[in-house]
Amino acid sequence: MSGKASFVVGVDVGGTFTDLFVLDEADGSARIVKVPSTRGEEARGFMNGVARVADSAAAIATIVHGTTVGTNALLERKVARTGIITTCGFRDVLEMRRRDRPQTWGLRGSFEPIVPRHLRLEVDERVLADGTLHTPVDLAQVKAQAQALLDAGCEAVCVFFINTYANPANEQAAVAAVRSLWPNAHVTAASEVLPEIREFERCSTATLNAALQPVVGSYLERLEGDLRTQGFGGELLIVQSNGGVMSRQTACDVPVRTALSGPAAGVIACAAIARAAGFPDAITGDMGGTSFDVSLVAGGEAALATQTAIEFGMVVRSPMIQIETIGAGGGSIASVDASGMLQVGPESAGSVPGPACYGRGNTRPTVTDANVLLGRIAADRPLGGGLLAAMDAAKARDAIETHVALPLGLSVMAAAEAILTVANAKMAGAVRVVSIERGHDPRQFAYMPFGGGGALHVCAMMREVGVGTGIVPRYPGVTSALGCVMADMRHDAVQTLNKPLAELDVADLRQRVQSLSEACQQRLDSAGVQFVQVQEIIALDMLYAGQTHTVQVPVTAAALSREGIQAAFEEAYRAAFGRVLAGIAVRVMNLRYARVGVRPKFDLTVLAPQSTTLNPPLGVQRVFHAGQWWDAVRHARLDLPVGARIEGPAILEQPDTTVWLEPGFHATVDTLGNLLVRAA
Repeated sequence: MSGKASFVVGVDVGGTFTDLFVLDEADGSARIVKVPSTRGEEARGFMNGVARVADSAAAIATIVHGTTVGTNALLERKVARTGIITTCGFRDVLEMRRRDRPQTWGLRGSFEPIVPRHLRLEVDERVLADGTLHTPVDLAQVKAQAQALLDAGCEAVCVFFINTYANPANEQAAVAAVRSLWPNAHVTAASEVLPEIREFERCSTATLNAALQPVVGSYLERLEGDLRTQGFGGELLIVQSNGGVMSRQTACDVPVRTALSGPAAGVIACAAIARAAGFPDAITGDMGGTSFDVSLVAGGEAALATQTAIEFGMVVRSPMIQIETIGAGGGSIASVDASGMLQVGPESAGSVPGPACYGRGNTRPTVTDANVLLGRIAADRPLGGGLLAAMDAAKARDAIETHVALPLGLSVMAAAEAILTVANAKMAGAVRVVSIERGHDPRQFAYMPFGGGGALHVCAMMREVGVGTGIVPRYPGVTSALGCVMADMRHDAVQTLNKPLAELDVADLRQRVQSLSEACQQRLDSAGVQFVQVQEIIALDMLYAGQTHTVQVPVTAAALSREGIQAAFEEAYRAAFGRVLAGIAVRVMNLRYARVGVRPKFDLTVLAPQSTTLNPPLGVQRVFHAGQWWDAVRHARLDLPVGARIEGPAILEQPDTTVWLEPGFHATVDTLGNLLVRAA
């Protein structure tokens, strides 16, 4: 790699924009780049952004990419044709799920598994729950079924046998047989992706991984090829859903771990910014063009979940940052339903054709149209990244009047405010899900909006939820790209133990930890990245005998004894439920291990304002709020010095977003360039 390569670039590809955060390690400077995304050809938008970073890609040392390619492929079901080879009698595990249903109340609803039944084939084999090999696998039958799947046009295959968490021998032999004749590398072994008890979750996760391998793999290979052609000689790293990063090859092997990687990177950045600003407890809200993604940061750390559902029936069991997603973005469409109720989302205009004010053929109103009509976004100024030179407020007015104002008998301005009221209520509901419903009081947290539209709603969200402080980061529109630059490399592994604590072989447990440590370290070493230090995280999934749901119990290597594990379990159980159940036996279900390669820390002071004096306002803009017109003072947000205090009503403009300060609120610039928003 050339000694001139000094740029570290974080890239987040969204539905509307591709955002880049560029750090020049040579002089410590930072800047942002925002270009329109190219839907369906995400690599082209990516390369357009990279071309604006430097004269040559050879100047870039590292690119860290948060991608939604996998998530979008699952949501749109544009995945590879995939087959499953499974144990006799278990071809319908994927379809039976947990006997849940799309609609909790009522009997209506349907579910179409990602792999149709005729592509789910069975073979003779059986391993018992204790790991006993009951029936050896028939490899001739395995090869015949694999050939049948190839003949049916399958591009990828998942081998999923029952109880492989206890003994993977049959599945490993079958996978070797399949790979001997499969024409590509898209063969997934469920026991390699998730060696954990619970057959549906293992089957779902492994199947989705197989279905994504051709999609994500081809995208990343094409992307890296384009980068190399342009002279890039550095490392291409991919953000995982757990907030860490992995090598490009690992992402091709286990693409299911890229689900929700873009929003996860944003949460990592928000956690670091909030900590540095003195707010270790924060609720983050990422408002993009299509969705609103909410997460909670407590004690300076993002909350991790062991599994999530991409949509109904598409379960991914892999550590990931807890994110609640609803359809309430800038492009969410407002409509009046058959009962006369105003609805916002989940349908979105996206980037193409976009909101009505884009003038690209959409005639239905969106949240962005409401903000433009109300004066919170200036229609005559360019939209970030060169997407539009200006927006058409008249088209926004026509759309709102036709589809909302006239059906509801409202004035057009009242209708625009109603759209935002409904959108804000939906977003506040998502905030309550990640806070109140999980035992947290949102009033004890700061609220940090990011994404292109988040800062327009910061005051409304503070009012709705009762939050005392809002933190608008320096570059809200590219926070996820910033998070890519900040993320450490992380690899997670899990192994099922399923033993009573009283019978646990501690020496065997220590050996398992060592084996997982070595496997994860190999993944870190293969990335070719230098780390400041390497950390390990060990946890056990535990429960009382007779219970179904586990409690995750953090432990240290030094505390791996029966007494230490018992004490750690009681502490974790008491923290979760307020008491322990004395006299009841304890069971250890799973061992979880994570190895974290800590990358050099990003110095947030590079974001600090350079100006020392408060420049005169840019002018005054008329804004409709709470049923009346206000004169809002306009400021160039990035020119505000540390300590500057702006009183609402005010509009603070910057290339990647607009901040709307309502009357009765004020904002102060802190030492890192954040806006601290509070009620007067």
